[in-house]
Amino acid sequence: MPEIPDLEAYATYFNKRLPGLTVAEAEAPIAWIVRAGREEFLERMKGQVFKPVYRHAKLLMFPFESGDFLVVHAMLAGRFQYVEPKHRRRSKTAWILHLDNGLDLRYFDDRMMGRAFLVREEEFAEHVPRWTEMGPDVMSPGLDEDGFLAVVMKGRGMIKNIITKERMVAGIGNAYSDEVLWEAGLHPFRKRTDIPEEGLRRLFHAIRDTMAWATEIVTGLTEEKGLPVKMYRDHLRVHKKGDEDCPRCGHRITSIKSGGRETNFCRGCQS
Repeated sequence: MPEIPDLEAYATYFNKRLPGLTVAEAEAPIAWIVRAGREEFLERMKGQVFKPVYRHAKLLMFPFESGDFLVVHAMLAGRFQYVEPKHRRRSKTAWILHLDNGLDLRYFDDRMMGRAFLVREEEFAEHVPRWTEMGPDVMSPGLDEDGFLAVVMKGRGMIKNIITKERMVAGIGNAYSDEVLWEAGLHPFRKRTDIPEEGLRRLFHAIRDTMAWATEIVTGLTEEKGLPVKMYRDHLRVHKKGDEDCPRCGHRITSIKSGGRETNFCRGCQS
């Protein structure tokens, strides 16, 4: 699943290429992924002029000069291509924007779980699922250390579950939850009520530092190697590193699968 560093890398990549370009024509081979419906999508997209792209939580926001937005939730396997029209189309290509510079912006989704919403800003709450239920974005300048504590301390249960619930704080997924908890030295299955305030404050800074560090790496890789089919993850310290040595203390990294997801952590330096 694309997470904050991946989505920020997408935004940076697209902002070097899309603003000011016009959609000459649109296609929707798999129309049900576009919640506007095929005919409305094709009609409304034609002539749209791109403004700068940005991330909100786990959503990629494509605003247009008309006031419309294409809001994309890539879910687990949604990916983008920015290619020449002659480039082979992937079988699960859901929508295509033919641009006036002669290139295509394409979205494909091998698991068919993603969604795109063509809406105006005042329609976000009505049409974008859980928009009004989201907690503050963890990277928002308006969320400070005390604000983070106020939100997280409302949560019950294990700390990993709390920080990956978008109604608590928005933007953290499974991969980077492992990373930020490792950076903070917190065991992912530790109950929030057992973590002292100092530990939660440490977690806030671990989130900010880890996301900034990873965003720089992923942005560089995206510019160098192109938009990924598989997310850039080789830089991660613990996620998917089960049975490898912890880069901080040398203990073996533990990998546990539970509830349909994998959690990775170090028993030596996370408590």
